This record gives sequence, structure tokens and C-alpha cells, in this order.
Amino acid sequence: MSDASARLRKAVVERVLHGPGTTTGDQRRAAFDSKDVPEAARALIDKVSKTAWKVTDEDVAAAKAAGLSEDQIFELTVAAALGQATRQLDAALAAVDAALAPEAATKETA
Repeated sequence: MSDASARLRKAVVERVLHGPGTTTGDQRRAAFDSKDVPEAARALIDKVSKTAWKVTDEDVAAAKAAGLSEDQIFELTVAAALGQATRQLDAALAAVDAALAPEAATKETA
């Protein structure tokens, strides 16, 4: 990945986790990491992180009924989705690096 891409990814994560919002940075970090998520958002964030395609209006309504505002639901959902996307991209890049490592080692010894 290019330096520019890495820099932009870092900036997006920084903004989502620490930018202004109705949720705290700690709450957004918990959603991003999918760990220690506040009870009111736990089921929704777990679903966003593991099976996002299965999120329904009822899931959002349950979080709202548990006391979260629409802004809070949005912020935590974005943080959770970004966190999961980051983990998946990092794993994919690591797999590519691992696959290319033997090739690079072969070229160095040649």
C-alpha cells in the first residue's frame, strides 16, 4: 500500500475515533475494536462487525429503544464498520506480504 493510502487511512481512523461527535472517543474506540461496547449498542455493533449484511431496521430500533440517539447509533456503527474493515485489510496485506516473502528471499539469494 502506498504511503499516501496509509496516511489517508490513518487520518480517517483518527477522525472517526477522536473527531467531534455525540459519543465519547472511548465509546467509538470500543465499537472500532468491537470490545467493551456499551450494553445499549452491543448487539448492533456485534452484528455490524460480524455480519453487517444482516443488520435490519429492527436492530437499529432496538438500539434506539435502549436509549441511544440516531447520531450515537450512526457514530458507533461507522466506528464498528471501519474497525472491521481495518482488521480485514490488515489481515489481507499481511497475507500478501507472507506470500511474497519466499519470493523476495529467493531473489536475494540469487
